[in-house]
Amino acid sequence: MKKVSRRKFIASASATAATFTIMNPQLVRGSAANSKIKLGLIGCGGRGQWIMDLFKKHGGYELSAGHDYFQDRVDEFGDKFGIAKERRFTGLYGYRALLKAGIDAVAIESPPYFHPQQAADAVAAGLHVYLAKPIAIDGPGCQTIRESGQNATTKNLCFLIDFQTRANGFFIQALHQVHNGGIGTFAFGEAIYHADTPFQRMHPYVDKENPTKEDWLRAWGLSRELSGDIITEQNIHTLDVMSWIMQENPLKATGTCGHLVRDKKYCHDYFSLVYEYPNNIGITFSSKQFNGHGTQPEGIRNRMFGSKGVLETEYGGRVLIRGENFYKGGDTSDLYPQGARANIETFYKDIQNGNYANPTVEPSVQSNLITVMGRTAAYEHRTVTWEELIKNNTKLEFDLSGLKQ
Repeated sequence: MKKVSRRKFIASASATAATFTIMNPQLVRGSAANSKIKLGLIGCGGRGQWIMDLFKKHGGYELSAGHDYFQDRVDEFGDKFGIAKERRFTGLYGYRALLKAGIDAVAIESPPYFHPQQAADAVAAGLHVYLAKPIAIDGPGCQTIRESGQNATTKNLCFLIDFQTRANGFFIQALHQVHNGGIGTFAFGEAIYHADTPFQRMHPYVDKENPTKEDWLRAWGLSRELSGDIITEQNIHTLDVMSWIMQENPLKATGTCGHLVRDKKYCHDYFSLVYEYPNNIGITFSSKQFNGHGTQPEGIRNRMFGSKGVLETEYGGRVLIRGENFYKGGDTSDLYPQGARANIETFYKDIQNGNYANPTVEPSVQSNLITVMGRTAAYEHRTVTWEELIKNNTKLEFDLSGLKQ
């Protein structure tokens, strides 16, 4: 069978996007006149079902439709949340039917490989978009998301990207103080994402000879092409905080990566890089996904050293500033659900109040590009500049031929 690339997947999806009726969001359900927002889900796996439970508990959403490539997953979701069988859609392109199923908004929790086109089609269909990180796996995908966010604003639609740290009060206050001189002039920083081996439940699908493409779809977190590798799919949390601290593009990145304990057909299990910013500021970044044997610090952490103090943050841990302008901050142990709940509430209020500024898009694009910059430098064991990154149109491709349409 002829190979189907993401380019052809995108072209095919875009052709149907033009057929969608673009409705005025003020006239559909979910406007101020009718507070329940009809919500569909693309990607009915564990994360999708988890966040749908939060949407349901919010009270302002009506869970209305679901899509997943796999029938068993969309049925599990549908049975759990009472979705009618005729509103459960499958296959690579089944999400198109969901977009035309009379919903107001869509939450996209599919493998990141598919995010750019699914989000673009949702905006073209006149829907508000709630998008999981990472927004894309490569530079062209990031640009597509940027354009979709801009188009959403033009069409009076909300487009929110779900980074939990940026919705947390301790992080917000600490970064506000840092940006107002709280630690003085920056010297250097550190960003780490040190974890054990994730996605254990996915290994049985592909820990065998000749796994199928459907096996890889089920084990997408182990696929460089479907996930963007660990630096994009997971490490983006700490690199997003780094980007938030710096508020400008890095000049260059130099690094390496490898497979220490994981088979080479999977994502890498470590990255080590230096990001260089203007004014001679260097930030070291390291990531691992193997046993740390009790060494500390582990987790998702950032530190920035300045002339007057030090910012310390941990995803799910303490946030504080030490030094002349001490900020005691607080504990963020419930950050994962708390941040998602805060974003779900913001999404609801933005739709109800007609706030279409969509401020999460541009910072998310920048952070995602920073991961691609680091990945390119590490893959090729060289220095990559920001200018080179922006000009690079290289795409990660997964062969979709033979998969259910």
